Formats: sequence, C-alpha cells, structure tokens
Amino acid sequence: MKHILSILLFITAFSVDSQELNCQVSIITDVKLEITSVEQEALVQLKQTITDLMNNTQWTKDVFKLEERINCNLQLQINKIPSAGVFSGALQVQFSRPAFNTNYNTLVMNYQDDDVSFAYSRNAMLIYAPNQFRDNLSSILAFYAYFIIGMDYDSFSLKGGTPYFIEAQQIVTNAQNSGALGWKSNEQGKRNRYWLVDNILQVVYEPLRECNYNYHRNGIDKLANDKVKGRKAMYDALVRLTPVVQSRPNSLNVITFLNAKSTEIKNILFDAEIKEKNEFVNLLKRLDPANTSKYQEILN
Repeated sequence: MKHILSILLFITAFSVDSQELNCQVSIITDVKLEITSVEQEALVQLKQTITDLMNNTQWTKDVFKLEERINCNLQLQINKIPSAGVFSGALQVQFSRPAFNTNYNTLVMNYQDDDVSFAYSRNAMLIYAPNQFRDNLSSILAFYAYFIIGMDYDSFSLKGGTPYFIEAQQIVTNAQNSGALGWKSNEQGKRNRYWLVDNILQVVYEPLRECNYNYHRNGIDKLANDKVKGRKAMYDALVRLTPVVQSRPNSLNVITFLNAKSTEIKNILFDAEIKEKNEFVNLLKRLDPANTSKYQEILN
C-alpha cells in the first residue's frame, strides 16, 4: 500500500509540475442580455471547463515547476446567444511574466479577439486534440495557449517561441473549413487569429521578436540592478520595431505589443529626465501614431 501511495504521489507531483499555464478565467455577460437559468448554469460550468483545459493540458514537452507557470487571464464577454446553447462575443487575452530579481510582473500581451462564437451545453467537455478541429472553442483556447507560450519563450530566449507559434499556426490551418470567424486571411481587416500568428512567423517581423527578447531580458530584467541601463535597453529594443512599422504600418502585432507596454513605460519613466522621456515619446509616436495622445501622457 505504501508503495502504491508513493507512486500516486509521484504521478500527482509530476502532473502538478508539468503544466505550463496558470490561467485565471472570468465570464461576463452583456447587461442587456436575457439569460435563462439553464444558460446561466452552463456558463458557470463553462468557466471551470475552460480553466481545466488551459491549466491541466500539457502543451509542451517541457517540465514547469508550479512557480514557473505562465500567469495569464482570459475574460470571455458574452454579447449574444443566437440560439439555444450557442454563444458569441469577445475574448480578452492577457499574460505577464516576472521581472528578474523583483516581485514585478510585466504585461507581455493584451489582446481582444472579437470573433468568438461557440456551442456549449451543460456537462460538455472541452478536449484539445492536436492536428484536428473538434470544435471552435477548444481550438480558440488552444491557439491562445500556444501563442502565449510562444510569446513567453521569445521573451526569455531569442526566437525561442518558434515551435509554439508553429503549433498555433497549425490550429489555424485545421480550422480553415470550420466556417467560424477568425481563422481565415480573407476576412475583413487583418485583426484575427490567422494574421496574429502568420505575421509573427514572417521574416519581416523578426525585429518584433528581437524587440520582445531585448526589451525583457536586457531591459525589464536589468532594471532592478541598473535602472538607467535597463531603460536604455528598453528604448533600443523599441527602435528595432522601426523597419516593421515602415513596411507594415498599423501592424496588428506591433500595436498589440505596444498596447501591453504603454502604461508600463510611463510608470518606469516617472523619475527619468525630460530628455529621456521625450526620446521615448517621439519614438512611440512614430511607431504607433494612432495613439499619440496616450504616449503624450508620459510627459505629464
């Protein structure tokens, strides 16, 4: 019996230490939406089902300790219930990673997917099956799991996230014939899952991946020891985005990255000299002119 218990404890410990994500899930509904008690119960279950899929699936072959898990948040906004058991709305995806030698967590991704639609009923299970499309929701969740892991790995090692971006791209390929929104290149605009991962794997976006790495490893991770050098490294990393912006103005991936970083940059520069603040502001305005007023706040 002791031997059996020891084996079970080992298996449990391995399971706890092997998963990659520490995902917090919330589901909110439009205040104008009329929801039946059955639908409300389904949504309560759905929250736990999504949490289980994200946190209990082993997405990579790497082993993570509990404290090494990637902290992420998914907020599912239900805006419509077109028919019984069918929900549609938006998914807010955020994740952060710790800064070396501090208790600070830096936001790496803050993205809203407005093309989320799925069927779900009480007691249904969500299971991600590699290399096949089972249902839209599990595919969307698996896509963001791999994209988060890819972005996280890229922030710790140069282009370290490539295998996980390729996994995310395969999910897009498998979903092409599903008829669901968000998976195709020819949908209106270029703000969907297809372009999010297709862009990141293109050669023209390599400076963005280099920025992700240098901004975090040489910038954020060095602030505790040398704030001046850390801020300089952050600035130099952002400069790398210039050729991407020149060839791909209003790029989804660049704007998504800067959206996650704007508040952080403002906070880190609070005690910087006005010259340094101006350098950052002028650069950010060139990279993301649509949000000029937001970057101007850094000078206030």
